[in-house]
Amino acid sequence: MRVATGPDGRLGDTAVRAVNGLTARWAHAVHEGTVFSAPGVWPLLAFLADGAAGPARAELAGALGVPAEQAAGAARELLAGLASVSGLDAALGLWTYHGLPLREEWRAGLPAGTHGVFGDDLVTAQERLDAWAAERTGGLVERMPVTLTRDARMVLATAFALRTEWRQPFTERPLRPGTGPWQGRTLRGLHRRSVRPDRVGVTGTPDGFVTALTVPGDNGVDVHLVLGEERMTPGQVLAAGVGIVERGLPLTGGGALPHGHVGPGLHVEQQPATTPEPRTLDVTTVAYEVRADHDLLAPAALFGLATATDTEAGHFPGISPSPLAVGEARQSAVAQFGALGFRAAAVTAAMPVAAGAVPQYRYETTVVRAAFDRPFAFLAADRESRLVLAAGWVTEPAPYPVTGFAATVPPAP
Repeated sequence: MRVATGPDGRLGDTAVRAVNGLTARWAHAVHEGTVFSAPGVWPLLAFLADGAAGPARAELAGALGVPAEQAAGAARELLAGLASVSGLDAALGLWTYHGLPLREEWRAGLPAGTHGVFGDDLVTAQERLDAWAAERTGGLVERMPVTLTRDARMVLATAFALRTEWRQPFTERPLRPGTGPWQGRTLRGLHRRSVRPDRVGVTGTPDGFVTALTVPGDNGVDVHLVLGEERMTPGQVLAAGVGIVERGLPLTGGGALPHGHVGPGLHVEQQPATTPEPRTLDVTTVAYEVRADHDLLAPAALFGLATATDTEAGHFPGISPSPLAVGEARQSAVAQFGALGFRAAAVTAAMPVAAGAVPQYRYETTVVRAAFDRPFAFLAADRESRLVLAAGWVTEPAPYPVTGFAATVPPAP
């Protein structure tokens, strides 16, 4: 199977099917509000598969949907195809520990200009990785989702940032749902009316009926909103959405629907008018921002990483003669939907660590540890006079920085 781009450099059908397949499988693991990006994960798995051996190689190939020997070429072609998507910026980065030897044939398979080196100063190295993530996503994702450790030998990462503006903006107005889990709340509602009723449609799935709305952007990017029956799970509705986007699930468009309640959240009715009018589409939705952090090793089998995380032995002899195992793999993602447009970004990283037999230590030493992990005092003094210049008592340490917007989300630019 070959994941290829078309003659104009755009994404080919095989690439789309392979990555969407991972999207659909990932969707079935969703049980709460979230956002994720399979295109952010897929190239990383592909480059790892290219250098893997044994069961780890077979598992990665299964998650990718392509043979391992074709994985690196498929990833390069996928990244080249993504570059043709208007409004999408994509980047791949590789950083290796200065003492890690790399197989030249594997490193040469990565896009040019992606390789950097880090040393024993992990604080500075982490700052560089975080800056790369923020720069490549326009600040939407402020830091790399993995944290360097003393065992870290490599970080392989992707970053994606997407922006589109609506061809027809929405109008903001308060929305107070009368039923359902949002009942009694005042939400930032979005409304618009158009003469394109076929932007919405209904289809049936084995799990129930879904209603799908296409919101076109101005640069070739569409956002699809999909509503399922109340009994359906998030994974079932998301999987249906993949089928709709791929057009494997045919929609009955709004222009062909009969009067009445015709789908989840969808009604066709007569309304009085002063002049003859064609069938129109009236849409009400809400502005939203969703942020999520995913531990890709929690469902390790989904991403073909179950064997690769075993640190008792190395699994990537094609990457380095030093034994390596995947110590951490994570994704941070965000999506914003507003009156004017849509923005999304994701940073995904895999961090191979040193693997092999646990070293045998022959000696003992004495370690003194001081832990300031409850309220404590501080004093600032002049060394010569020993004059205390400032003193205090710490009860509320500064929180770890959390990226996010206020509860009232501004419209996406």
